[in-house]
Amino acid sequence: MKIGVTLHATDLSMNPVEAAREAEARGFHSFFVPEHTHIPTSRRSAPPTGDEVLPEEYKRSPDPYIVLAAAAQVTERILLGTGIGLVAQHDPITFAKQLATLDRIAEGRLVLGIGYGWNHEEMENHGIDVKRRRARVRETMLAMQALWSQEVASFDGEFVRFEPSWQWPKPVQQPRPRVLMGGAPGPTLFDHIAEYADGWIPIGGAGVRQAMVALREAAEARGRDFGEMHVVPFGVLPDAEKLAYYESIGVSEVVLRLPTDSREVVLPLMDEYARLLPA
Repeated sequence: MKIGVTLHATDLSMNPVEAAREAEARGFHSFFVPEHTHIPTSRRSAPPTGDEVLPEEYKRSPDPYIVLAAAAQVTERILLGTGIGLVAQHDPITFAKQLATLDRIAEGRLVLGIGYGWNHEEMENHGIDVKRRRARVRETMLAMQALWSQEVASFDGEFVRFEPSWQWPKPVQQPRPRVLMGGAPGPTLFDHIAEYADGWIPIGGAGVRQAMVALREAAEARGRDFGEMHVVPFGVLPDAEKLAYYESIGVSEVVLRLPTDSREVVLPLMDEYARLLPA
């Protein structure tokens, strides 16, 4: 079982590019950063953390794709991912080019961790009908995969339409960079994972063992090999017993949570986490 780390970086925290480099130096498998374009002050959407007040870092999130492109230049092996990227908030044609370029810069190390989104105000400011966001994410992902994998691609959907077109560069990974979807377990999420993704990012780990049965069934219904899918509990606060449990149920990777703080706080904790890495 692989072990990665995630840092909700801000303009006040440890530099995420430095954090990626330090994570690779310690032997971690992956490094993830989240995405928020902005946080409307109305705060109609409850914090996903369960806190009464939204943590400060949500207001100060850097652009994850620029962060990962910079991190790719100072690392060689570590996988570089979004956790969680907000696909619906992007134009599919330009986003496909942006991600393909990033995967080439990273030499095939991009992991696109995505979700449907929880902040209704943020989505609405991007012109998204919140009730239709799952369908919008699906079309965006399918349209981008067409651009990534076909010499001449076109798409005619409800949300995404473009005529037969050329687009290069193509990503190193084919037919797409690795896609991991976050969200609560359920038929829609698991069917979408089976259709256009490569695994599931549950936030935390409660109920993962039982949910993996349903994910396997969804994969098999679409002719996918569940053995090639990744289940990656995300934002975990670890201990050896918890990690042993995840490995025993077939989890392929666990991503540990680093605090939004200075390098003087982050690096010692990264050292502590590194003691949990497989020999």
